[in-house]
Amino acid sequence: MKATWALTEDDVEHYFREGWLLVEGILASDEIAELDCVMRGITDAAFEDGNGSSHVEFEPGDTGSGAAVRRILDPYARHEAFRSVAHDPRIVDRVESLIGADLDLQHSKLNCKPARVGSPVEWHQDLAYYPHTNDGVLAVLIYLDEATEDNGCLQVLERQHHRYLDHAAPEEAFAGRITDPSLTEAEPRRLSAPAGSAIFLHGLTPHASLPNNSNTDRRTLIFAYRAGDAYPLYYGAVTVEDEAVPRPVRGQRAQHARFGGPPPIVPRIDGTSSLYEIQAADRVGEGGC
Repeated sequence: MKATWALTEDDVEHYFREGWLLVEGILASDEIAELDCVMRGITDAAFEDGNGSSHVEFEPGDTGSGAAVRRILDPYARHEAFRSVAHDPRIVDRVESLIGADLDLQHSKLNCKPARVGSPVEWHQDLAYYPHTNDGVLAVLIYLDEATEDNGCLQVLERQHHRYLDHAAPEEAFAGRITDPSLTEAEPRRLSAPAGSAIFLHGLTPHASLPNNSNTDRRTLIFAYRAGDAYPLYYGAVTVEDEAVPRPVRGQRAQHARFGGPPPIVPRIDGTSSLYEIQAADRVGEGGC
């Protein structure tokens, strides 16, 4: 039986050809307002804790207007409202169209990109951070605010999702960003879209975002899903931490891992720093700011 919100053949073809698919109007304004209320509760509690919350990350340095939240880690675990979105058939039916009916949640996060100080994210591939036995892994990025070039909307490099690109710093440490000189100088595709839109992003599609230079926040709720037969490759403490809590979404985990797709590059990640911190540390190491 076909899922109610299944993608069309044209949509599926676009995703596998380009490495991404944008669908507008998945969440309505009242649903976004509910998530906004929940998010404010989480961030207010973090401020009361003296910016010491283990699941809220703040913008570094002086923002000019006090502390600003950069990211909420694992919102799925923080409130039922986020879990409801992660299991919503409007999203999960479409994910099933792309990677199959047996699905797990790989991870979740909420990137906040506050007005005027929202941090950039450099070019990277998600699967470089958590390689699996196959590439049946994707992220769904849901814009909770209108996303424009001004406020740092997502950028992608199309048709570059058929191989792992090098993310190694000197001495093979993990840079958290693409350092592969073979990457063509392709023109980025900027994915502007209204609030409530969702981007289905292949795990190997190179993507980035610029700083938020506008006067409005630009928040993105992200759920990463994996096929039931895609198993993580062990590469240290990060893998153990990620796999500590099973999060089935639909169907069941396969008894056997499927090996396929491009050969993974296994990262050398020390500790469990966030993407922002890993990228910043690499820039400092090469003499950047």
